[in-house]
Amino acid sequence: MTVLAAVQRTSDASMLPSLEARLACRHGRDSSTAGVANGFVQGNLAILPEKLAGAFHRFCQLNPKPCPIIGMSDVGDPRIPALGLDLDIRTDVPRYRVWRDGEIADEPIDIMKYWRDDLVAFVLGCSFSFEEALMEEGLPIRHIEHKVRVPMYRTSIVCQASGPFEGPMVVSMRPFKPADAIRAVQITSRFPSVHGAPVHLGHPHSIGIRDVAKPDYGDPVPVADDEIPVFWACGVTPQAVIANARLPFAITHSPGLMLVTDLRNRHLAVL
Repeated sequence: MTVLAAVQRTSDASMLPSLEARLACRHGRDSSTAGVANGFVQGNLAILPEKLAGAFHRFCQLNPKPCPIIGMSDVGDPRIPALGLDLDIRTDVPRYRVWRDGEIADEPIDIMKYWRDDLVAFVLGCSFSFEEALMEEGLPIRHIEHKVRVPMYRTSIVCQASGPFEGPMVVSMRPFKPADAIRAVQITSRFPSVHGAPVHLGHPHSIGIRDVAKPDYGDPVPVADDEIPVFWACGVTPQAVIANARLPFAITHSPGLMLVTDLRNRHLAVL
């Protein structure tokens, strides 16, 4: 049975597009969630043992641009009702990364066999959520146009440390013409819970990026001669930090393949 057919069998006219997206993941869909379930908030994922959860929560508080918390599970509970009543953190992401000693040990499509009673799941805001507002204003989103993952880069911007959590900020990039870049700053400033305004415009080398054509995560996208790269703080930052800290065990999402929640993007906007 195809993924689409499986979802259709469990679908009805009243089902939210966000739930349809999660059901597709449960049935094996493994692809970028950029442009999926427009109107609904997407989130980055970090799952850690309880003994590290306090230090990570503090890390997010110290670094709200890359790590804005929008949801958190109880210890050992794979469900986060505030983000969706029919949501299982173990199956509802297209692809996961299992980390051991700071290295990627597995990239499964579910984490049922890795789930433990001492784990705490954090869901962090994702810039995919403000892309709807950008597109409504007629601003082009290059990675959506090319049907690839957004390009992401480790930078020379150092996050504030908390316990073992320290390392570089990761940013995502979208190219715009200068006038459109100004408008993008204005629009995304209204969404602080999903990274807010950019952290840098133009001159990638100023934040330690040698070549925008060679992202550390995601896929490259073309930048025209009359465009500048615009960089937003990114929720993949915890993955760079987990690798830097060489944590014995952690689980994240695969970059660009997010958790789709039942929260509405419009409810995140600050007027």
